[in-house]
Amino acid sequence: MKIFAKICLFVYFLIFVLGFNNISSSKDFYTISFNSIEGDKIFLSNYRNKVILVVNTASFCGFTGQFKGIQNIWRKYKSDGLIVIGVPSNDFGQEAKTNSEVKNFCSMNFDVDFIMTETSKIRGENAHPLFKYLTTSLGLRSTPKWNFYKYIINKNGTPVTYFSSMTSPENPKLIIAIEEALYN
Repeated sequence: MKIFAKICLFVYFLIFVLGFNNISSSKDFYTISFNSIEGDKIFLSNYRNKVILVVNTASFCGFTGQFKGIQNIWRKYKSDGLIVIGVPSNDFGQEAKTNSEVKNFCSMNFDVDFIMTETSKIRGENAHPLFKYLTTSLGLRSTPKWNFYKYIINKNGTPVTYFSSMTSPENPKLIIAIEEALYN
């Protein structure tokens, strides 16, 4: 009986703590929307059959220089069906005060022209639905612990992997994951 209890606890841990329940579906993903940094609506359903790279960003972070690499990824792969969505967040106290300040900072310093959302919560119970979906799909360990976490969602709306802030946009592991999602 003790073994059965241990197995049940282990299964519970896998399902609810690490997120192996996969209760989210691509249908759920395509119901999510954002407001753009300009105030327009962004519907993820508009990006069916596209690979999406989602990055939580901040203007005044030690990793802010990653905007350059993210922009380069966007330029290189957009014609192959990659969508890049930057999600500014002040959850770590490093974002500009207004959406227009964020937009100006990104365009003036990094020539950003990929999709940017309005500043959003990315952690906790008030997190934007996309980040709740990502955490549910990829497990608690995927919750952003800092700015510039990178998430790859495949053409079916299923998150396939994530990378922490420490992974630069030029890192071969990130590039390979993007290319696998695009070309396989």
